Amino acid sequence: MDKSPDAFRTISEAAEELDLPQHVLRFWETRFNTIKPLKRGGGRRYYRPEDVMLLRGIRHLLYDQGFTIKGVQKILKDQGARYVIAVGEGKGLDEILPMIEQAETAGDEAELEDAQMEASPALDQESRDKLSEVLRELLECKRLLERAREH
Repeated sequence: MDKSPDAFRTISEAAEELDLPQHVLRFWETRFNTIKPLKRGGGRRYYRPEDVMLLRGIRHLLYDQGFTIKGVQKILKDQGARYVIAVGEGKGLDEILPMIEQAETAGDEAELEDAQMEASPALDQESRDKLSEVLRELLECKRLLERAREH
């Protein structure tokens, strides 16, 4: 029997719904202080529907968009959990991508801003879209390299 959309989920149910291992959810709890499942006797975790939606948004940003944990932490800090939930539902990506890309390249912020200022007037929308896609692909490569270094 399927649970109501408003029902709380155990960690195994949340992990299955999000197609993630349980240890990833536990790890994310240590990295994102906005993830706070209820804990009952014996330390069992129960995720509220809002928790699952937030996890879905975080998963989308990390896995589908290729951003780092640091980048997602900045988004949560600057935009809040509701914004990340909306992103997980496919809303607001056009607005969030420039801010995320800036968070991802925090070490080169001044250089990036200068390049954008110089390039923006000469680029049409199609060219900017292509460059954004290339940047997303490069960020995904960076994320994969960082993951490989950790293992």
